[in-house]
Amino acid sequence: MFKNILLATDGSAASEHAAKLAVSLARVHGAALTALYVSDPYPYLGVGEVNPMGYQAYSAAAQQLAAQAHAQVETLCKAESPAIALQARLVEDVAAASGIVESAKELGCDLIVMGSHGRTGIVRLMLGSVATKVVAESSIPVLVTR
Repeated sequence: MFKNILLATDGSAASEHAAKLAVSLARVHGAALTALYVSDPYPYLGVGEVNPMGYQAYSAAAQQLAAQAHAQVETLCKAESPAIALQARLVEDVAAASGIVESAKELGCDLIVMGSHGRTGIVRLMLGSVATKVVAESSIPVLVTR
């Protein structure tokens, strides 16, 4: 049924649960699996131009976190037989929801799998939900896990 699955990951516990599910689905369907880490735009507009070291540190930290998140998924892909070939991808300087939806389109994915932190009430209203935005913006199915 699924041929190309996009796993949106940030290395959190919610993402780890989503990764287990995505790897399982890829294994059952013989689908390609891409693990995507999206790094938000540099939050200190104007500061990076004055002090490029701040931007470089931010970018290096994002790359390190992405590598750790991708390594977690790679371990799951190799844990059972048959091993799943994983394509790791990092998208920088874009809002998480937009980066996920656009990457899924570019890669021709037919399913997006992602975790939700399960925030409710006022916290969800204040912080928003990447999962909610992806579900609203995506033209392909989105599987959200907790």
